[in-house]
Amino acid sequence: MSIQHKGTVTIETLRLILRRFEEKDAADMFHNWAGDPEVCKYLSWGPYSSEEAARRRIKSWLDSYRRNNVYVWAMEYKNKGCVIGSISLEIADDQAESCEVGYCMGKEYWNQGIMTEALLAVMHYLFYEIGYLRIQAKHDVLNIASGRVMQKAGMEYVKTEEKVGISKDGTYYDCHVYAKWREDV
Repeated sequence: MSIQHKGTVTIETLRLILRRFEEKDAADMFHNWAGDPEVCKYLSWGPYSSEEAARRRIKSWLDSYRRNNVYVWAMEYKNKGCVIGSISLEIADDQAESCEVGYCMGKEYWNQGIMTEALLAVMHYLFYEIGYLRIQAKHDVLNIASGRVMQKAGMEYVKTEEKVGISKDGTYYDCHVYAKWREDV
């Protein structure tokens, strides 16, 4: 099976609506995760200093949605009707039928299985609707909770990449790589 891109479509889970970002999501994005130093601690970007920075990022995603090989979901929490995080396809190798996903979510929603729920739904879509055979994700070795999300989603540890970047404090950081292969191949 080859890759059949369909773009960012709405996916519904028990607690979430995974959908395309909208301009109105900028305030939620800034206040719930992108402006929070604790949430962004292990990320290469952020925290954003203003709602306007979140708005600019969303506008870039809106422009990119015209392409059917872009996958960036806003995670809307059904019970609150607000956007609490994002999950996206970060890197793709269509020839190898492999891709990498990334995610981020406001700390108010941590340790409730919400990110695992989103990751499982996105992985199912990327495997069975788009056709990827392998999906991987990475996390800073110090961000143990992110690794637990990957494990709960059925991903297995593959390797540790050393000195992949420089953290906000100027030191190098290492990443653990996890992957899952489509089960029917």
